[in-house]
Amino acid sequence: MDEYLDKEKSYNRLKNEFNLYKKLIIAYDLDSTVFDYHHTNASYEMVKNLIRKYRKYAYFIVFTSSEPDRYEEIKEILKKENLPYDSINEDAPFIPFKGRKVYYNILLDDRAGLNQTYNELLRLYNEIIINLE
Repeated sequence: MDEYLDKEKSYNRLKNEFNLYKKLIIAYDLDSTVFDYHHTNASYEMVKNLIRKYRKYAYFIVFTSSEPDRYEEIKEILKKENLPYDSINEDAPFIPFKGRKVYYNILLDDRAGLNQTYNELLRLYNEIIINLE
């Protein structure tokens, strides 16, 4: 089996990164992940609440396909929803390497395995981070 198709190995990599750095780089999509862009009456509260729980334990990148002319609107949405973010489509400044792909430990995205990544972050929170609170 491919190594990270195993959910336990995937989770353990995330847990080991958190234990090493005491912080994660969490990227999250905006539309249809934390914001109801298509007006379907979806709330996305579970994902938003999980992101808020990591406020002290993550650097947050909003990773969106939106153009820069929408960034001010995005910032207003995030402020209204009380969602933390440190950058939009940009690497964390402490990452020593740069490339075309934004670097993150985990991505929350409706089109990229949201169920698994949400559950891995929730598990890490419940097993480790909650004890740090």
